[in-house]
Amino acid sequence: MSPADNATARAQKGRNANSLHPGVVEEAEIILTFDDNRLASLVFGQYDQNLAHLERRLNVTAIANGNRVTVKGTPEGSELARRVLEGLYERARQGGALGPGDVDGAIEESTLQGSLFPAAEEQPASGLTAFDQISTRRRGPVRARNASQNTYIKALKTNELVFAEGPAGTGKTWLAVGYAVSLLEQGQVDRLIISRPAVEAGERLGFLPGDMREKVDPYLRPIYDALYDFMEARHVDRGLQTGMIEIAPLAFMRGRTLTNALVLLDEAQNTTSMQMKMFLTRLGEGSRMIITGDPTQIDLPPGQKSGLVEAVRILHGVEGIARVTFKEADVVRHDLVRRIVTAYDKAAREAPPQQDQPRYDRDRRP
Repeated sequence: MSPADNATARAQKGRNANSLHPGVVEEAEIILTFDDNRLASLVFGQYDQNLAHLERRLNVTAIANGNRVTVKGTPEGSELARRVLEGLYERARQGGALGPGDVDGAIEESTLQGSLFPAAEEQPASGLTAFDQISTRRRGPVRARNASQNTYIKALKTNELVFAEGPAGTGKTWLAVGYAVSLLEQGQVDRLIISRPAVEAGERLGFLPGDMREKVDPYLRPIYDALYDFMEARHVDRGLQTGMIEIAPLAFMRGRTLTNALVLLDEAQNTTSMQMKMFLTRLGEGSRMIITGDPTQIDLPPGQKSGLVEAVRILHGVEGIARVTFKEADVVRHDLVRRIVTAYDKAAREAPPQQDQPRYDRDRRP
């Protein structure tokens, strides 16, 4: 085993599993000693919460003692835990955040590395990542937490228009905002334009109180949350005041040409065919578009086509356009959210098909 230069490890490797007597379970013990106590405490997490999360995910035991941690479990699980802990330690050295979600990402990353480099002698050096990342000044580097997010980030970097579909909690909007902020900070675009359909208000915003921003603010709260994650609050506020960050209701974008901008359309499953075509044709010189949505949560009236579903079908194979689809297993918001999404999808698949009811009957209150 070749540990990182800042950690020492000792493993008690057992025999080949095929040579064991039936009924005998082989266990391995790996002891990691980190040079820096402060970074070791970051790796272990507050009250060892990261180690507890690692134990649940990999079915191993991880006992911390000062700057040392002892991992016990199957040889495969213990070896994977070692790679995860060394990767987290390297990430801590670079100033990256380390929470339970980052442990999940490190597990996915280490698992992928293990499948890419099965032979011990061909394993990459500790800290060498297989997943891509984006970086902003406030947040620092943000690395993909699973293979789908890795594909998404690579697609964002290499295509002018990217469709991202998938259930809630997969990070498709959050990463899109992070990538948009990174382009803004690098000077590759001049503006960030954020839009989404206001289907809940029937796209008729005029009767709502306040100016344009105040009318649509409630609909864009998730994007604001992501903006404040990736940018200082004062920079977000200044950007909104100067127009560098623009909130543009979909209903008011007709006729515009959006140049040198990153244009983000969220909740795109609720666009109509005409709205989507209108939005796609706003793309101007030096601009990029990111379109996110969940085709399983369409709020359009019965019988009306989703612009997102139609656009993905029509534009399949067009040069410069990428499509990334997230699954239930890609949910990173919380383990429970992943199980909830999986249960709902299973129920939807098993439910008998229902005939559409007239809207006035469906919406009638008891």
